[in-house]
Amino acid sequence: MLKWLLVALVVCGALLVLRLTSIAKRNLPRAGMPAPDFNLPDQHGALRTRNEFRGRWFVLYFYPRDDTPG
Repeated sequence: MLKWLLVALVVCGALLVLRLTSIAKRNLPRAGMPAPDFNLPDQHGALRTRNEFRGRWFVLYFYPRDDTPG
């Protein structure tokens, strides 16, 4: 009996992980797609928008601040 409960728990966990990863992948832009609208601070604190970079190449790079978890 304990064996079947463990198997059911593992299967349910795997299905939950698959569901969560499929939801996360759905919202990601693909290479070559236009960037979503944004209004973000740069390293100097000035707010930048997507329209400032229209017609030019740019890379959005996200990382946690130094000495913070994540």
